[in-house]
Amino acid sequence: MQKMEKQFHIHCAEGDVGRYVILPGDPGRCESVAALFDNARHVAQNREFNIYTGYLEGEKVSVCSTGIGGPSAAIAMEELHNIGADTFLRVGTCGGIYLDVQSGDIVVATGAIRYEHTSREYAPIEYPAVPDFDVTAALRRSAIALGNRTHTGIVQCKDSFYGQHSPEKSPVSYELLSRWETWKRLGVKASEMESAALFVVADALGCRCGSCFHVIWNQEREKAGLDQNMSENTGIAVRVAVEALRILIHEDR
Repeated sequence: MQKMEKQFHIHCAEGDVGRYVILPGDPGRCESVAALFDNARHVAQNREFNIYTGYLEGEKVSVCSTGIGGPSAAIAMEELHNIGADTFLRVGTCGGIYLDVQSGDIVVATGAIRYEHTSREYAPIEYPAVPDFDVTAALRRSAIALGNRTHTGIVQCKDSFYGQHSPEKSPVSYELLSRWETWKRLGVKASEMESAALFVVADALGCRCGSCFHVIWNQEREKAGLDQNMSENTGIAVRVAVEALRILIHEDR
């Protein structure tokens, strides 16, 4: 592509973001994330990408929304990395699969099933989608320290939200239902839409990435007739990510 002063999609240039970046999906969540930084300022907004930059422990840090799914998340990571970012913490919501994963819990991903396509444009399917160990350890430590019920394990990533929630409507329902049963039997913790792409893209770029999620609902618990209360308080997972950033900043020093 033609050399541009600012990155094509996120409309940011070198110096606009820190090396540490929190990646929520929803642009509307970015302001609340930035409120936990020191001296945060709004940098740019274009399409699904909303960017704020501030400081934690004296280190420049940023938050950039990615929208929904792997393609836009990969774009955000690529362009942020182009202007100096090298450590990414994906924070968002998920749906539980494993019966012990309840609404309001935190899931820290230790790997992701590549049931999406973005990552295939960076690595063959045999290559595993795994997060950076240090980032993952910081997320787990932070989640437990903040008093959250915390699960670590594999998450499933897909491209179609309704392929999970209304599979019977799809002409390939037989495949969707079969795969879902496979994830259940393998003890997969939860389902979401970005980690597989982000983990593989991070490896391709030579940077670090980890993910943590707030569990909204568990459809398998619902099917089993188990009690649960829908939880949409995503601020819990945001605080986990921010405190994990503090841990990483100190460790990196």
